[in-house]
Amino acid sequence: MLSSLPHLLDCVQQIATAAGRAALEYYGQPIPIEAKSDHSPLTQADKASHTLISTQLAALTPDVPVVSEESTESAAISRGAAQWRWVVDPLDGTKEFIKQTGQFTVNIALVRHDYPVLGVVYVPVSGLHYGGVNLSACPAAWRQPAGAPREPIRTRRADLQHLTVVASRDHAGPVVDAFLARLEGAAITSMGSSLKFCLIAEGRADFYPRVVPTMQWDTAAAQAILEAAGGHLTLLDGTRLACRKDALRNPATMAFGDCRIDWARFFTGGSSSELA
Repeated sequence: MLSSLPHLLDCVQQIATAAGRAALEYYGQPIPIEAKSDHSPLTQADKASHTLISTQLAALTPDVPVVSEESTESAAISRGAAQWRWVVDPLDGTKEFIKQTGQFTVNIALVRHDYPVLGVVYVPVSGLHYGGVNLSACPAAWRQPAGAPREPIRTRRADLQHLTVVASRDHAGPVVDAFLARLEGAAITSMGSSLKFCLIAEGRADFYPRVVPTMQWDTAAAQAILEAAGGHLTLLDGTRLACRKDALRNPATMAFGDCRIDWARFFTGGSSSELA
Protein backbone atom coordinates (compact mmCIF):
# COMPACT_ATOMS: atom_id res chain seq x y z
CA MET A 1 0.00 0.00 0.00
CA LEU A 2 2.93 2.35 0.59
CA SER A 3 3.64 2.57 -3.14
CA SER A 4 0.06 3.67 -3.80
CA LEU A 5 0.00 6.54 -1.30
CA PRO A 6 0.20 9.32 -3.95
CA HIS A 7 -2.83 7.83 -5.71
CA LEU A 8 -4.68 7.39 -2.42
CA LEU A 9 -3.93 10.99 -1.52
CA ASP A 10 -5.60 12.20 -4.72
CA CYS A 11 -8.64 10.03 -4.01
CA VAL A 12 -8.87 11.18 -0.39
CA GLN A 13 -8.70 14.81 -1.49
CA GLN A 14 -11.74 14.20 -3.70
CA ILE A 15 -13.58 12.44 -0.87
CA ALA A 16 -12.84 15.28 1.55
CA THR A 17 -14.12 17.79 -1.00
CA ALA A 18 -17.37 15.87 -1.45
CA ALA A 19 -17.81 15.55 2.32
CA GLY A 20 -17.24 19.28 2.75
CA ARG A 21 -19.89 20.04 0.17
CA ALA A 22 -22.31 17.74 1.98
CA ALA A 23 -21.65 19.60 5.24
CA LEU A 24 -22.08 22.99 3.60
CA GLU A 25 -25.66 22.13 2.66
CA TYR A 26 -26.45 22.69 6.34
CA TYR A 27 -24.18 25.70 6.87
CA GLY A 28 -26.05 28.75 8.11
CA GLN A 29 -29.29 26.78 8.28
CA PRO A 30 -31.44 26.34 11.40
CA ILE A 31 -30.57 22.72 12.20
CA PRO A 32 -31.06 20.72 15.41
CA ILE A 33 -27.97 20.35 17.62
CA GLU A 34 -27.55 17.16 19.63
CA ALA A 35 -25.22 16.68 22.60
CA LYS A 36 -22.93 13.65 22.55
CA SER A 37 -21.88 11.77 25.68
CA ASP A 38 -18.91 14.11 26.15
CA HIS A 39 -21.26 17.11 25.78
CA SER A 40 -19.73 18.14 22.45
CA PRO A 41 -22.24 19.17 19.75
CA LEU A 42 -23.39 16.97 16.89
CA THR A 43 -25.28 18.18 13.81
CA GLN A 44 -26.73 16.76 10.62
CA ALA A 45 -23.65 18.14 8.87
CA ASP A 46 -21.40 15.87 10.98
CA LYS A 47 -23.59 12.87 10.16
CA ALA A 48 -23.80 13.60 6.42
CA SER A 49 -20.03 14.03 6.14
CA HIS A 50 -19.39 10.88 8.19
CA THR A 51 -21.70 8.75 6.03
CA LEU A 52 -20.17 9.96 2.78
CA ILE A 53 -16.57 9.49 3.93
CA SER A 54 -17.16 6.06 5.46
CA THR A 55 -18.94 4.80 2.35
CA GLN A 56 -16.35 6.10 -0.10
CA LEU A 57 -13.32 4.95 1.93
CA ALA A 58 -14.85 1.49 2.21
CA ALA A 59 -15.18 1.40 -1.57
CA LEU A 60 -11.63 2.71 -2.05
CA THR A 61 -9.93 0.32 0.40
CA PRO A 62 -12.36 -2.43 1.44
CA ASP A 63 -9.88 -4.12 3.79
CA VAL A 64 -8.93 -0.99 5.73
CA PRO A 65 -11.23 -0.12 8.66
CA VAL A 66 -12.47 3.42 9.28
CA VAL A 67 -12.18 4.96 12.75
CA SER A 68 -14.41 8.04 12.83
CA GLU A 69 -15.45 10.52 15.48
CA GLU A 70 -19.02 9.49 14.80
CA SER A 71 -18.30 5.80 15.44
CA THR A 72 -19.12 4.42 18.87
CA GLU A 73 -16.02 4.30 21.07
CA SER A 74 -16.00 0.51 21.42
CA ALA A 75 -16.28 0.05 17.65
CA ALA A 76 -13.59 2.65 17.02
CA ILE A 77 -11.13 0.97 19.40
CA SER A 78 -11.81 -2.41 17.79
CA ARG A 79 -11.18 -1.02 14.32
CA GLY A 80 -8.14 0.83 15.59
CA ALA A 81 -6.37 -2.46 16.31
CA ALA A 82 -5.71 -2.97 12.59
CA GLN A 83 -2.23 -2.40 11.15
CA TRP A 84 -3.68 0.01 8.58
CA ARG A 85 -6.69 2.19 9.39
CA TRP A 86 -8.35 5.39 8.34
CA VAL A 87 -8.81 7.95 11.11
CA VAL A 88 -11.49 10.51 10.28
CA ASP A 89 -13.06 13.61 11.74
CA PRO A 90 -15.95 14.32 9.37
CA LEU A 91 -16.39 17.83 10.76
CA ASP A 92 -13.56 19.10 12.93
CA GLY A 93 -14.69 22.25 14.69
CA THR A 94 -18.43 21.68 14.98
CA LYS A 95 -18.64 24.67 17.32
CA GLU A 96 -17.03 26.82 14.62
CA PHE A 97 -19.54 25.42 12.12
CA ILE A 98 -22.43 26.38 14.39
CA LYS A 99 -20.98 29.86 15.01
CA GLN A 100 -20.34 30.22 11.24
CA THR A 101 -16.72 31.34 11.63
CA GLY A 102 -15.60 29.26 8.64
CA GLN A 103 -12.83 27.67 10.74
CA PHE A 104 -13.94 24.06 10.50
CA THR A 105 -12.37 21.26 8.48
CA VAL A 106 -12.76 17.74 7.14
CA ASN A 107 -9.89 15.56 8.37
CA ILE A 108 -8.90 12.22 6.84
CA ALA A 109 -5.73 10.32 7.78
CA LEU A 110 -4.28 6.93 6.91
CA VAL A 111 -2.47 5.39 9.88
CA ARG A 112 0.10 2.60 9.68
CA HIS A 113 1.60 1.01 12.81
CA ASP A 114 0.18 3.79 15.02
CA TYR A 115 1.54 6.72 13.01
CA PRO A 116 -0.13 8.71 10.23
CA VAL A 117 1.45 8.32 6.80
CA LEU A 118 -1.10 10.32 4.80
CA GLY A 119 -3.34 13.22 5.67
CA VAL A 120 -5.81 15.62 4.10
CA VAL A 121 -7.35 18.63 5.84
CA TYR A 122 -10.04 20.42 3.84
CA VAL A 123 -11.61 23.81 4.60
CA PRO A 124 -15.08 23.69 3.01
CA VAL A 125 -15.89 27.42 3.21
CA SER A 126 -12.76 28.55 1.33
CA GLY A 127 -12.09 25.40 -0.71
CA LEU A 128 -8.52 25.24 0.65
CA HIS A 129 -6.85 21.81 0.93
CA TYR A 130 -3.78 20.79 2.89
CA GLY A 131 -2.22 17.40 2.19
CA GLY A 132 0.81 15.36 3.06
CA VAL A 133 2.50 12.00 2.53
CA ASN A 134 4.54 11.37 5.65
CA LEU A 135 7.24 8.86 4.73
CA SER A 136 10.79 9.25 6.01
CA ALA A 137 12.25 8.52 2.56
CA CYS A 138 10.24 11.15 0.69
CA PRO A 139 7.99 13.37 2.83
CA ALA A 140 5.90 15.91 0.94
CA ALA A 141 3.36 18.47 2.15
CA TRP A 142 1.34 21.04 0.25
CA ARG A 143 -1.54 23.48 0.31
CA GLN A 144 -3.95 24.00 -2.55
CA PRO A 145 -6.29 27.00 -2.67
CA ALA A 146 -9.52 26.56 -4.60
CA GLY A 147 -8.89 26.61 -8.35
CA ALA A 148 -5.10 26.76 -7.97
CA PRO A 149 -2.28 24.20 -8.22
CA ARG A 150 -0.65 22.61 -5.19
CA GLU A 151 2.03 24.66 -3.44
CA PRO A 152 4.77 22.91 -1.40
CA ILE A 153 4.82 23.98 2.25
CA ARG A 154 7.54 23.85 4.90
CA THR A 155 7.85 24.82 8.54
CA ARG A 156 10.03 27.82 9.36
CA ARG A 157 13.02 28.49 11.59
CA ALA A 158 11.66 30.10 14.76
CA ASP A 159 12.82 33.53 15.92
CA LEU A 160 12.44 33.65 19.70
CA GLN A 161 12.10 37.42 19.59
CA HIS A 162 9.22 37.24 17.08
CA LEU A 163 7.30 34.05 17.81
CA THR A 164 3.80 33.33 16.58
CA VAL A 165 1.87 30.96 18.84
CA VAL A 166 -1.44 29.39 17.88
CA ALA A 167 -4.09 28.91 20.56
CA SER A 168 -7.41 27.13 20.45
CA ARG A 169 -10.53 29.28 20.31
CA ASP A 170 -12.35 27.09 22.86
CA HIS A 171 -9.77 25.00 24.72
CA ALA A 172 -6.95 27.18 26.03
CA GLY A 173 -7.33 27.28 29.83
CA PRO A 174 -5.15 28.59 32.69
CA VAL A 175 -2.14 26.34 31.99
CA VAL A 176 -1.87 27.58 28.42
CA ASP A 177 -2.55 31.15 29.56
CA ALA A 178 0.39 30.92 31.99
CA PHE A 179 2.52 29.39 29.26
CA LEU A 180 1.70 32.19 26.84
CA ALA A 181 2.60 34.78 29.48
CA ARG A 182 6.19 33.47 29.43
CA LEU A 183 6.50 34.09 25.70
CA GLU A 184 7.59 37.69 25.90
CA GLY A 185 6.35 39.66 22.92
CA ALA A 186 4.94 36.65 21.07
CA ALA A 187 2.05 37.16 18.70
CA ILE A 188 -0.94 34.99 19.62
CA THR A 189 -3.22 33.71 16.86
CA SER A 190 -6.57 32.20 17.83
CA MET A 191 -7.75 29.53 15.41
CA GLY A 192 -10.27 26.70 15.30
CA SER A 193 -10.00 23.06 14.23
CA SER A 194 -6.92 21.48 12.59
CA LEU A 195 -6.02 24.79 10.98
CA LYS A 196 -3.77 25.45 13.99
CA PHE A 197 -1.40 22.68 12.89
CA CYS A 198 -1.61 23.76 9.27
CA LEU A 199 -0.45 27.28 10.12
CA ILE A 200 2.73 25.78 11.58
CA ALA A 201 3.14 23.40 8.62
CA GLU A 202 3.06 26.28 6.12
CA GLY A 203 5.48 28.44 8.10
CA ARG A 204 3.00 31.05 9.35
CA ALA A 205 3.26 30.08 13.03
CA ASP A 206 5.78 28.43 15.34
CA PHE A 207 4.08 26.65 18.21
CA TYR A 208 0.74 25.26 19.39
CA PRO A 209 0.41 24.00 22.99
CA ARG A 210 -2.59 21.84 23.87
CA VAL A 211 -3.02 20.62 27.45
CA VAL A 212 -6.73 19.79 27.17
CA PRO A 213 -7.00 16.22 25.81
CA THR A 214 -7.83 15.65 22.16
CA MET A 215 -8.87 12.55 20.23
CA GLN A 216 -6.96 10.76 17.48
CA TRP A 217 -9.30 12.08 14.77
CA ASP A 218 -8.56 15.64 15.92
CA THR A 219 -4.85 15.28 15.22
CA ALA A 220 -4.00 12.39 12.85
CA ALA A 221 -4.50 14.10 9.48
CA ALA A 222 -2.84 17.33 10.57
CA GLN A 223 0.03 15.38 12.16
CA ALA A 224 0.78 13.70 8.83
CA ILE A 225 0.87 17.09 7.11
CA LEU A 226 2.87 18.82 9.84
CA GLU A 227 5.51 16.09 10.01
CA ALA A 228 5.76 15.89 6.21
CA ALA A 229 6.42 19.65 6.24
CA GLY A 230 9.28 19.24 8.72
CA GLY A 231 7.36 19.83 11.94
CA HIS A 232 6.61 17.77 15.02
CA LEU A 233 3.66 16.78 17.21
CA THR A 234 4.81 15.42 20.56
CA LEU A 235 3.84 14.84 24.14
CA LEU A 236 5.21 17.34 26.66
CA ASP A 237 8.24 15.09 27.23
CA GLY A 238 9.13 15.23 23.54
CA THR A 239 7.86 11.75 22.62
CA ARG A 240 6.24 11.61 19.19
CA LEU A 241 2.45 11.37 19.44
CA ALA A 242 1.15 7.93 18.47
CA CYS A 243 -2.34 6.86 17.40
CA ARG A 244 -2.51 4.15 20.03
CA LYS A 245 -4.52 1.01 19.46
CA ASP A 246 -5.74 0.80 23.06
CA ALA A 247 -6.94 4.38 23.54
CA LEU A 248 -8.50 7.03 21.34
CA ARG A 249 -7.77 9.97 23.63
CA ASN A 250 -4.52 11.91 23.31
CA PRO A 251 -2.73 13.38 26.33
CA ALA A 252 -1.37 16.93 26.42
CA THR A 253 0.61 17.74 23.28
CA MET A 254 2.69 20.43 21.64
CA ALA A 255 3.09 21.09 17.93
CA PHE A 256 6.08 22.99 16.60
CA GLY A 257 8.13 23.55 13.50
CA ASP A 258 11.64 24.17 14.84
CA CYS A 259 13.12 21.29 16.87
CA ARG A 260 16.18 23.33 17.93
CA ILE A 261 14.12 24.93 20.69
CA ASP A 262 13.23 23.19 23.96
CA TRP A 263 9.57 24.19 23.84
CA ALA A 264 8.71 22.16 26.94
CA ARG A 265 10.82 24.57 29.02
CA PHE A 266 8.06 27.15 28.71
CA PHE A 267 5.76 24.85 30.69
CA THR A 268 8.21 24.70 33.60
CA GLY A 269 8.87 28.40 34.05
CA GLY A 270 11.38 29.24 31.33
CA SER A 271 10.96 32.41 29.30
CA SER A 272 11.76 33.20 25.68
CA SER A 273 14.55 35.56 26.73
CA GLU A 274 16.26 32.76 28.67
CA LEU A 275 16.20 30.50 25.62
CA ALA A 276 17.28 33.12 23.11
